[in-house]
Amino acid sequence: MTAARDTWTIASAADAARARARLARLLADAGVPALDRARFLSALGVRLRRALDAGGAELAVTAGPDGRLGIALGGPEPWRHTLVCPGPPPGPRDAPLAEALLSADEDTAAVLTSLSETEELLRLHREELHQTNQGVLALHAELEAAALAQRDLLDAERAARAEAENARRLLTFLANASAVLHASLDHEDILRRLPELLVPEYARHVDVWLVDDERTPPGDRAAATVTAARTGRPQHAGPRPGGLPGVDDLPASALSPDRPLLCLPLGARSVQGVLTLAAPGERFDPDTTVMLVELARRAGIALENARQYEQHRDVAEALQRAQLTRLPTVPGLDLAARYLPATHGLNIGGDWYDAFSQPDGSVLAVIGDVTGHGLRAAVIMGQLRTALRAYAVEGNGPARILTLLHRMLRHQQPELYATCAIARFTPGEPEVVWAAAGHPPAVARGPRGQVRVLDAKPGIMLGVPLPYEYEEHTVELPAGSVLALYTDGLVERRAAGIDVGIDRLARAMQVLGAAELAELDTAADALLKPMLHDSEHDDDICLLLCRTTSG
Repeated sequence: MTAARDTWTIASAADAARARARLARLLADAGVPALDRARFLSALGVRLRRALDAGGAELAVTAGPDGRLGIALGGPEPWRHTLVCPGPPPGPRDAPLAEALLSADEDTAAVLTSLSETEELLRLHREELHQTNQGVLALHAELEAAALAQRDLLDAERAARAEAENARRLLTFLANASAVLHASLDHEDILRRLPELLVPEYARHVDVWLVDDERTPPGDRAAATVTAARTGRPQHAGPRPGGLPGVDDLPASALSPDRPLLCLPLGARSVQGVLTLAAPGERFDPDTTVMLVELARRAGIALENARQYEQHRDVAEALQRAQLTRLPTVPGLDLAARYLPATHGLNIGGDWYDAFSQPDGSVLAVIGDVTGHGLRAAVIMGQLRTALRAYAVEGNGPARILTLLHRMLRHQQPELYATCAIARFTPGEPEVVWAAAGHPPAVARGPRGQVRVLDAKPGIMLGVPLPYEYEEHTVELPAGSVLALYTDGLVERRAAGIDVGIDRLARAMQVLGAAELAELDTAADALLKPMLHDSEHDDDICLLLCRTTSG
């Protein structure tokens, strides 16, 4: 074997053992670590055994100047390996087999020691990894719990928002529907609006039964409807219990066996009727039911208010018309009157007209208006009417009568005022004497159609806290003339001043035809038509037409 290369023939197990022992000594002397030696020698042993099984081989060992040691094994399965030695490899020398075995044990001990250290490190790493895994699992569990809690919070927030939005929607509908119902004082209008408000969102169809309505007997109603009217409690009738708050459950109605019915009493102080709703779906929602119960209560109050208003209105209108005079029939004078109550309010106010004969044969035509509305205005109007007739019986003229009325009203009814106009017609005389107290001017139409407004300055209103003496005026009204006395409700509108209305009245009188003038009642209707084209008026209207005739 030269210094650079040695070749050994491996023909037997002994050759293989000696070659392995020599290489072990060579690697040990070259400073190759025991673990690297053991790995190399184990791999070499496996290759030598294969070479022996194949019939033998040559093993070449080459030491390079850079500390590299090349191993080459020939045979059927050639094998090459290079080791980097820490120190320069010395020349190979023989090593006894016993010494080689002991050296192998040392290498094995070193390997086992390294293996033990590795196993201890591996155990520590495994324990650390296990603890890390446990921490990761715990962290994942915490994260999952936090995610679940967050999801639950989000679901709860969504549910709360949906509930709040539903409550807001229901309250908004309740407020708007209540405003619609209470805006009307006509109970028929309220009954018509209820289905319009509720169908189809809150009910498939709606039936309203008033307990005093004799047109539909109770036998034609659902049993739950009759029960609600009798007990005053909301009733639910359906194939399954509704479990609705504040609502009693009854079996399904024979009139609606498959669809639930909700029967709600109308009213708070007393039951006005029952509102029966068929469910828009399979069941009634509890929150919606609470809103519907309150809406039914408010609808009942609106119905009760409307009925009371209608009763008061009818009584007031009857009282008002009872105060109006039946016009007298006198020679030389035709009379026609119209009274229209206001389209809003109690239909009672202080407007009045009157016409009566005096002891001297003359006729007084009177038109008046007490400020305000209601029973007080009507009572004061009646007092003025009675007092005016009493003063007229004493032979007083229009101006003196107004002066006396002013004095009476000022002392007996302070803070209450009235307007009035009086015209005195004397048979056989073409002149008419008139006086006014703060009243809109009369309009006169001559026999040839000429129209003029009697716009002489009127006196102050009756009752103003000032002493006042009224003046009389004279106007010539030959036979065939028409004098129109009216209250401000005929000519005054919010959108325009009173002067515009007076001009419109004057034009309407001017265009009256002969056929209309032939019947004074026809003329009165013809005048009202253009004056009330909008059909809505906030004040009472009185119109008194006086037409002079030849006898």
